[in-house]
Amino acid sequence: MAARSPILSIVEQLEKIHGRPKPPRFAGPLEMILWENVVYLADDQKREVAFEALRKEVGLTPAEILSASPKALLAVTRLAGILPQTQVEKLRSIAETAQNEFEGDLDQVLKQPLPQAKRALKKFPGIGEPGAEKILLFCGAYPIFALESNGLRVLLRLGFGTEQKNYAGSYRSAQDAVKPGMKTDCVWLIRAYQLLRRHGQEICRRTRPTCEVCPLTIVCRYYRGLHEYNVETTC
Repeated sequence: MAARSPILSIVEQLEKIHGRPKPPRFAGPLEMILWENVVYLADDQKREVAFEALRKEVGLTPAEILSASPKALLAVTRLAGILPQTQVEKLRSIAETAQNEFEGDLDQVLKQPLPQAKRALKKFPGIGEPGAEKILLFCGAYPIFALESNGLRVLLRLGFGTEQKNYAGSYRSAQDAVKPGMKTDCVWLIRAYQLLRRHGQEICRRTRPTCEVCPLTIVCRYYRGLHEYNVETTC
């Protein structure tokens, strides 16, 4: 019998401790872009409050955002995060780009070839290569092993890929390392994204990770390095 893929086992372990995440509820790429830009530097709970306020008080279509007063938009962006005026400008920029370049319908991007689709999404503020890949994955357009910074940190610490001089290099290194053993359906890939992100936020934190409660220490390169260092320095 063939050995089980390490990344499949890791995702299973993460699901045991964090539970199965809820499926994303975004209605297309435009909503995902607005979610990322409605506030700056806020956690998911506060971001959701602002996003729902945008939905109810302004609307989520380009036309609704462009017709809203600056005061109405500012009332939304002030609900969380910092630089609320900057976020107002970003929301208007998103709406203008969607209206002028995509006739208000970003769903057409999902049907484009992958390189073209990513270029189109990167026209929007706050959307780089990882963000574009997340949108295409969450919308079911392409089965990409997308990552954000917390999930990437988890994978690098586990030994999938190596940290490079820049974020893009580290990101690609981890993706390449995972690719041979990953599933290629969007449902599993979305679940992997969510679980790795949560694990990085709550346990495998950038500073002071709580390795003592992590079920992955037996396969974790980072943890082994810490243990070896502690052994050497206490002898």
